[in-house]
Amino acid sequence: MRLDLVPRTRRSPVLDILSPALAFVAAVLIGGLAVAALGVSPGEAFVTYFVTPLSEVWSLQEIALKAAPLALIATGLAFCYRANLWNIGAEGQFVIGGLAGGWVGVATHGMGGFTLWILPAMLIAGTLAGAAYAMIPAVLKVRLGVSEILTSLMLVYVAQLLLDYMVRGPLRDPAGYNFPQSVGFDPAARLPYLMEGETLHAGVVIAFLAVVLATVVLARTLFGFEVRVVGASPRAARFAGFSDARLTLAVFAISGGAAGLAGIVEVAGKIGQLQPEISPGYGFTAIIVAFLGRLSPPGILIAAIVIALTTIGGEGAQIDLKLPLDLTRAFQGLLLGLVLGADVFAGYHVRLVPGGPSGRTAS
Repeated sequence: MRLDLVPRTRRSPVLDILSPALAFVAAVLIGGLAVAALGVSPGEAFVTYFVTPLSEVWSLQEIALKAAPLALIATGLAFCYRANLWNIGAEGQFVIGGLAGGWVGVATHGMGGFTLWILPAMLIAGTLAGAAYAMIPAVLKVRLGVSEILTSLMLVYVAQLLLDYMVRGPLRDPAGYNFPQSVGFDPAARLPYLMEGETLHAGVVIAFLAVVLATVVLARTLFGFEVRVVGASPRAARFAGFSDARLTLAVFAISGGAAGLAGIVEVAGKIGQLQPEISPGYGFTAIIVAFLGRLSPPGILIAAIVIALTTIGGEGAQIDLKLPLDLTRAFQGLLLGLVLGADVFAGYHVRLVPGGPSGRTAS
């Protein structure tokens, strides 16, 4: 006997909506069992993880600030993954974008006169640098057939080491008591705050606008149609005249540009200077966000908020309940696995088939 997955003749819209919700409930229940095994009340942990962060203004702002780069990066990655291409190096493109845009902020430090151009120049430099960095694995794949998974991943470490070198050397603040960091950016090089006296900055608006733009592009343009067709059926796409090479370069440029923009948004917003580490792993976490959101920009926005909520809640649980932060990462991975599994069962049903692996009954 064996189990076969048989495609459903008609995919239920209700099941499509319910499956991620059921996956989340299952993840919470499993997480509750893990918390109970550690000697903590599951109810208390649930309140700390999911209720307390939504009940205070500062934590709501922190959720938005963490969700913004995740949504921005994951939206760019959705273009690659929908085209069946695998950019695993968004973390490196994030770092390069932050470094390139931050260099503009350092170079213009203390500049007088007209300064309104500085912040747009930083955002453009970060976006272009991220796109250019993503072009390396894209060109290697198109020209030499090199796996984009390996090259994009290995380039992450190159970007991190380059940032570390620059802030310890050429971009280090000469008056910074030998600390490995750049000068603090001028106000003209910082993203404006949305509310006086609060931490919420314009990067949240940039991320939201990027999600809206991506939604329109994927659903209403010929390019979006090309991305969907190439991902679903490469042979049909070639027959229709779509170029695999051109699309590869385009989607890598989009995903790298989005990651680079997220990098400079983080540097010019929350951090305010260059330092050896500017990312807590946003580029890798965004991969989870992209698939939790089913590669749909609106879904990605919701998934980014959920992941940001669990991250803030996990930090609170670490302080208040002495739970390990690794438990939060395990929960996020579990949630991804359950959502992907629920997606499978939403599109297929299980059939029991007699016989061995080949489908033949035993004699």
